Amino acid sequence: MTDTAPRQKRPPTIHDVAAQAGVSRGTVSRVLQGGHNVSPASHQAVDAAIRKLGYVVNRAARSLVTRRAGSVAFLLSETHERLFQDPNLATLLRGCTTALAAHDIPLVLIAAGTEAERRRIAPYLAAHQVDGVLLFTSHRGTPMIELLQRAQLPFVCCGKPHDQTGAVSYVVADDREGARTMMRHLIDSGRRRIATIAGPADGPGGAERLHGYREVLAEHGIRYNKALVATGDYSRASGESCMRELLARVPDLDAVFVASDLMAEGALSAIERAGLSVPGDIAVGSFDDSPVATATNPPLTTMRQPWQRISDMMVRQLLAQIEGDGPASVILPTELVVRDSA
Repeated sequence: MTDTAPRQKRPPTIHDVAAQAGVSRGTVSRVLQGGHNVSPASHQAVDAAIRKLGYVVNRAARSLVTRRAGSVAFLLSETHERLFQDPNLATLLRGCTTALAAHDIPLVLIAAGTEAERRRIAPYLAAHQVDGVLLFTSHRGTPMIELLQRAQLPFVCCGKPHDQTGAVSYVVADDREGARTMMRHLIDSGRRRIATIAGPADGPGGAERLHGYREVLAEHGIRYNKALVATGDYSRASGESCMRELLARVPDLDAVFVASDLMAEGALSAIERAGLSVPGDIAVGSFDDSPVATATNPPLTTMRQPWQRISDMMVRQLLAQIEGDGPASVILPTELVVRDSA
């Protein structure tokens, strides 16, 4: 009896790609590892062969040769709730995933907001189960930095870390200058009793934006008043409670600079509940230009953080470290976006 079942076609191998492209197996291997010491013509021939044959890299085999995991972690040193509530995190995560996809590198999401979670992932990171880490935390002195340094695992922080020993790579928007720009905008529009809802004092953005607020007040001869300062945690709820607190202490304030769009959304709610109008009674300026900024009523005047550039630079720095480069820092400019709130 004859077996008429069709034979399953085997997947193409690196040898098939080499034969199709008319080059050696070593040339194909070098193309797959970044294209070093490969002529443009050979590189194009290999790329065309890969597309024609539908060749897919065997990551396990590549890892045995390169001793690399072939993946990168996005490490969130925050609670899980932060990931789903903060629109900036979703934007950053999407940008990093896209930037890594251009290098055919998958991104692994790790949440380590509690001590138990940090203990659980420590062996994973120490064993270099990923080639590097993109680290996001809103608090200084995170134990994750020390853990990554001990593991000698390349990493890049989103935001400038504080109170750290040794050189640390980071990418950050110019928080202080962005705050200064917003404050000048509020003052130029005639506001003088300007409050602020600052971010956490132990976070990279909070302290810098508060410094910018104070510096511009001094430039214009306006006395700094602690009663006009409240501190939130970047959540909507904290923005609302801080705004209520400010209105109770200083009912004649005429503007507020809020350190994030999400907190500004809460501040708008508190102002409306107090029977006041924006920007008629109180002008509101914020920071980030997240999707929240255009969804509020009125839309927020805010400082735009260049999230795509931040993502791209974090990935670029991390890949450079993986290849052996040292730590580096990048500060990117922000941009004033004027809408109806101020």
